[in-house]
Amino acid sequence: MNIVIAGAGEVGSHLAKMLSREANDITIIDSDESRLEKLSELADVVTVLGDPTSIPVLKEARVEKADLFIAVGPAQTQNTNIISAMLAKKMGAKKVTARINNDEYMEHDNKLIFTELGIDLLFYPEKMAAYEIIDLLKETGTSEFMDFARGKLQMVVFRLEEGAPLVNKTINMLREESNLDKPYKAVAIERGNKTLIPNGDTKFMQDDLVFMVSKKEGVAELMSFSGKYEIDVKNLMVIGGGRIAEMLTRKMAHKVDHIKIIEQKKERCEYLAETFPNVVVINGDGRNTDLLVEEDAANYDAFVAVTSSSEANILSCVAVKNMGVPKVIAEVENIEYIKLAEDMGVDAVINKKLVTAGRIFRFTLSNKVRSIKCLNGSDAEVLEFIANPESAITKAPIKDLKFPKEAIIGGIIRGEESIIPNDFTQISPYDRVVVFALPQVLAKVNKFFM
Repeated sequence: MNIVIAGAGEVGSHLAKMLSREANDITIIDSDESRLEKLSELADVVTVLGDPTSIPVLKEARVEKADLFIAVGPAQTQNTNIISAMLAKKMGAKKVTARINNDEYMEHDNKLIFTELGIDLLFYPEKMAAYEIIDLLKETGTSEFMDFARGKLQMVVFRLEEGAPLVNKTINMLREESNLDKPYKAVAIERGNKTLIPNGDTKFMQDDLVFMVSKKEGVAELMSFSGKYEIDVKNLMVIGGGRIAEMLTRKMAHKVDHIKIIEQKKERCEYLAETFPNVVVINGDGRNTDLLVEEDAANYDAFVAVTSSSEANILSCVAVKNMGVPKVIAEVENIEYIKLAEDMGVDAVINKKLVTAGRIFRFTLSNKVRSIKCLNGSDAEVLEFIANPESAITKAPIKDLKFPKEAIIGGIIRGEESIIPNDFTQISPYDRVVVFALPQVLAKVNKFFM
């Protein structure tokens, strides 16, 4: 694919590096020469220096030949993103998408206006991050969560701590413990810095990060195997009062008994206190352990750190985890820090770049992809495909498909039925199929569904 990215900031750079691995032709536009130079050293991209709302600059980037145009400048450049996306579509780009920072634009009727203007997808990274956190607060035993077909299948992720019942068992041993088909399936294991797509002989080890696809009825058993347990979140403490905290509070205010927000900026505190009269808002520095003790952090069920500093978020989560808080979630925007945070005991990590990348990456695959998620703590991606009636995936049982070894079919949704497949399962036309795959085989996997 020919892909043009407007914006070489954190999100744009991450997308460029990820998409360039997939044999795509990437051109990136930015008005900051130093950012373009840095990116060109890290990824195989063509760079264009200039304003992405300039027609000559867009012509130089050859947007008329683009299969996909991504306007992903920083949040404060929302209008630039929208204008450049509209221009790119008018100049011939097949699909265009733009980053925004206005929640009003995401309302159904307003999204239709942008569709009429030619923009195929609007994305709001902060809102996506807030919704990820809400999912994790509902499924507190996991470090990452995703559901398919309104919960008919679920992805559950957990770390195997010392004494967890799964440690030292192979997948075959797990199968042999019951004559019944298991309602779940291991689809990936992150061990050290390596992602494994498991087979029957793969043995679970302490500190593994395990990715499972499960039917709804299998989740409780999975949690018991992992040594984790669900927490009923009634009291929630949030450090940082930015847009993610605001959207999180708006959604959670009626679902929990008590929310407390700690924010450094006095004006922001005043705004939050006025907006959420039933929420306690404290003006202070959440990195200050004495303040956390004073505000009784140890007696909260969950703690979410969403300040602008990844380091502060990690350290505050570690501090309250040591106080005994059952569930801690940190926003970590430096990808290199994700594994560090998990190793330090942070239960779950949110990264806006990965959340956004999955949403946009779907546009680079076949139109049979319903969703895709780039996973924290793993190289693997999880995709939900629809099986085309004429596609190769429907032609034989799974064992005879010659499916890439670096990928695995984790679950199938057929009408109202959810299926955990085995080697003899055959996929039918229009099945929704959950696949875990390493980046290097995504293109091969995609061909099975075309």
